Amino acid sequence: MKVDVSALVHTRTHHPEAIAEAATRRARRPLLNEDGKLMIVAADHPARGALGVGGDRLAMANRAELLERLCLALSRPGVDGVLATADILDDLLLLGALDGKVVMGSMNRGGLQGASFELDDRFTGHRAEDIQRLGFDAGKLLLRIDYDDPGSLTTLESTARAIDDMAARRLPVFVEPFISRRTPEGKVRNDLSPEAVTKSIAIASGLGGSSAYTWLKVPVTDNPDDMAQVMETSTLPAVLLGGEVGDDQDGAYEKWRSALRLPTVRGLVVGRSLLYPADGDVAAAVDTAVGLL
Repeated sequence: MKVDVSALVHTRTHHPEAIAEAATRRARRPLLNEDGKLMIVAADHPARGALGVGGDRLAMANRAELLERLCLALSRPGVDGVLATADILDDLLLLGALDGKVVMGSMNRGGLQGASFELDDRFTGHRAEDIQRLGFDAGKLLLRIDYDDPGSLTTLESTARAIDDMAARRLPVFVEPFISRRTPEGKVRNDLSPEAVTKSIAIASGLGGSSAYTWLKVPVTDNPDDMAQVMETSTLPAVLLGGEVGDDQDGAYEKWRSALRLPTVRGLVVGRSLLYPADGDVAAAVDTAVGLL
């Protein structure tokens, strides 16, 4: 579909209440269908200032183009829903693209990419009460832990309280944990070694007063053969995340394929590598990912 930016701006200017009305009208569905698998397209990167895809540092900056790519992805068979921040979900509500889809609100976006406070990742996005009020289906939060950065403790504590808030409302929350470190240049890098991913899963699984509604959103380790042992760390249901966009998309598919066979892994949450594939064919990239499930 072609997104009419003028129409969106007109509605936002003259009828801002239309967003809440669209949320109320939205046809809902269970989190999981009969196959018990999830295929979610992620688009919460811009709110962290992370607009780059591959070598293009501003690839996600054109909002109309991003919305068009999202609408195309959501229209493909087997795509269950979307993960995004309020601004993007509000646009998608106005476009009527969220009927019958799983809608996941992104909760903490305060750890801006490249900032000195990146690991003090405040909850500046959806709150549990927002997700409940809008009739959305789940929340997602990012938990990066650097043992040398005191900001990680703030994130750890606020993550636990967010899990409590979601569990009190019986809403699923997807926790994306990493052990992270800063390079000598000060950039945050996530450790994808099996030991680090194992440790991050163990920490995330124990947060909050209840794990009943907690899911994990985990990366595939550097060596995908290590995933079988890594995923033995928790009984929480998990989805795989897509990660950075690389030139070897076929290799990424293969890494996901083997990990998806593990008993706790229930699906994929993938963003840039499907919305901005190297060959530009969003539909084909999405369809291939769906086929892995």
